[in-house]
Amino acid sequence: MSTLNHKIDFAVLAAVRNANPNGDPLNGNRPRTTYEGYGEISDVCIKRKLRNRLQDEGESIFVQSDDRADDGFSNLNDRAKNTLPEKLSKEDFAKQACEAWFDVRAFGQVFAFKGAAPKEGVSVGVRGPVSIHQARSITPVDVSSMQITKSVNSEDDKKKGSDTMGMKHMVNFGLYEIKGSINVQLAEKTGFSAEDAEKLKECLRTLFVNDASSARPDGSMEVIRVYWWKHNNKIGQYSSAKVHRSLEIKEKDPSQVPTSIDDYDIRIIPLEGLEPEYIEGI
Repeated sequence: MSTLNHKIDFAVLAAVRNANPNGDPLNGNRPRTTYEGYGEISDVCIKRKLRNRLQDEGESIFVQSDDRADDGFSNLNDRAKNTLPEKLSKEDFAKQACEAWFDVRAFGQVFAFKGAAPKEGVSVGVRGPVSIHQARSITPVDVSSMQITKSVNSEDDKKKGSDTMGMKHMVNFGLYEIKGSINVQLAEKTGFSAEDAEKLKECLRTLFVNDASSARPDGSMEVIRVYWWKHNNKIGQYSSAKVHRSLEIKEKDPSQVPTSIDDYDIRIIPLEGLEPEYIEGI
């Protein structure tokens, strides 16, 4: 595999319609929002979806969901202990972990599991080159809630009726922006390659494939477009902040509540010598 020798910045525009993109467990699983009403999707949620997509594509993943475990191990300790040799140095432990699992060499990982540590007996931290921001909606979102009932008892209980009440929450419409970068210096340490970057780009394009649930029905979450900036050197021609700001998104009519992607003006502010690649969503 070829060494990654140029910094990469990326941004993803994702549309949400009548779905809960990321529920907040501290707020009754309502869609995450800021105090100003902007929708949010945590970076942890985005990385989970990327791990699932990479796993779908046949990559070895260390942090697997319980329902997606494909190697016979039900926890991270067993996975690390039974995959890596015993009594490695910290450097060799980190190196072999990066070689074994895509998400470790991409996002990093802290190995602090009893019985799976290197011979020094201390935890090992791997800093990954792929950093992802929390996604945020371009404009504030409206959240709708509906009362739902369950028409059958979970257990045999004659004293309790079957009509158990519940709530379901959803974003009516929101356009979210996911920002990220790939650091070359950290990629050199973990072995994250140019081919790995291309796989990550494809997973961003197909982020919501095989991700449907009752909270996110098929078609309610859509990747509109991926913007992919390849710099011509390791540290980047421009800062990631300036590159991400070059994607400018504004409402066409601020007096109207946006209901589709067509209600926004999207343009790229030119940066001399740095043109993004445009990849349409699936």
